Amino acid sequence: MPCQNASGSIRWSIIVPAHNEAGRILPYLRSITSYMQDRGQPYEVLVVDDGSTDATASIVETVASTVPEIQLLRAPLRRGKGAAVRRGMQAAVGRLQLFADADGATPIQELARLEQAVANGADVAIGSRALACQLPGYAVQAPFYRTILSNLFKSVVPRSGLRGIADTQCGFKLFRQTVAADLFGVSSIDGYGFDLELLYVAQQRGYSIAEIPVNWSHQPSSKFRVLRDGPAILRELAVIRRNGAKGYYDSPSHTRNFHPAAVSQLGLPPQ
Repeated sequence: MPCQNASGSIRWSIIVPAHNEAGRILPYLRSITSYMQDRGQPYEVLVVDDGSTDATASIVETVASTVPEIQLLRAPLRRGKGAAVRRGMQAAVGRLQLFADADGATPIQELARLEQAVANGADVAIGSRALACQLPGYAVQAPFYRTILSNLFKSVVPRSGLRGIADTQCGFKLFRQTVAADLFGVSSIDGYGFDLELLYVAQQRGYSIAEIPVNWSHQPSSKFRVLRDGPAILRELAVIRRNGAKGYYDSPSHTRNFHPAAVSQLGLPPQ
């Protein structure tokens, strides 16, 4: 692994945020490693333990002892899914970077669909259950309260300023490395609203976002609670809107786009 890191030869980084996932993470890690090994491309799997109080960390460490591509990043206290994904993305070195929910609701094989979208020019490719529900050949299995959650986000998303995205919350998103570095460098939302923030910033900065239908099945013991986490997302949405209004998400590189003559006309010293 260190040699691969130094040479920059890793193609794939897969970030898996985890909080008390001892009962679900092992099968998904096995599925990820089997799939990636079959592809034959250098990869890394970064499991970010977000302050788990169960055996999540020890399970990951046991797997990592035999699969060197797996690394465990631990946080002593729970900060939220957004914080965990951000930490993993900022530690990742792969040229393509995916984050995937630890429960395996989206099969890792769906990565090929997102990969094709990036190959076709997208900067960000996001899994979409909403689009999959409208198409033949896809399976989306969700309980009734997930439908309630989906309706909640349909009402929330327009207020965030996002345009043309049917499913913002699917935990399966792929980024080009440079785009991930840019977006996660300014992201600040630690909770479930972090997806909204990332997509909002991506649109503000002109990145191409491809929404791709994926197979998805609800897994037992979901960490999301509508009554608890729904209001929290609304509060995070308010933070996103305030940050946007204050210019927090404006591209820090915009001054580098000035023509040299324009800079000199401002009376600034040459760069």
